[in-house]
Amino acid sequence: MLALTLGQAKTIAVLVVIVLVALALAAAWIMKEVMQKVALVIIFGLLALLVWTQRASLQECSEKVRAAGLEFNDPDVDTTCSFFGRDVEIKRGARSTE
Repeated sequence: MLALTLGQAKTIAVLVVIVLVALALAAAWIMKEVMQKVALVIIFGLLALLVWTQRASLQECSEKVRAAGLEFNDPDVDTTCSFFGRDVEIKRGARSTE
C-alpha cells in the first residue's frame, strides 16, 4: 500500500469536502421531493464533516510528531499518521500548510 504525504492528504480532504458540498447543493436543486432533498443534504453534509474532522486529526497528529523533535532517520520512530486508515508520511523538514 502506498503511503500519502501530508500535503497530498490535506489536498485530497479539501477537494472531497468541496465535491460533497457541491453534490449536496446540486441534489437540493435537482430533487423535487422535500424529504429527498433534506436526506441527501444531511448525508452529504455529514460526509463532508467526517472528511474535515479526519483532516483536522491528521493535522494534529503531524504537529505532535514534529513537536516531539524526534529523529526521523531512526527506523523505530513512527513518522506516519492515519487518514481514513491510510498511512500518511510525515517528512522531516516539511512545513505544515494550513
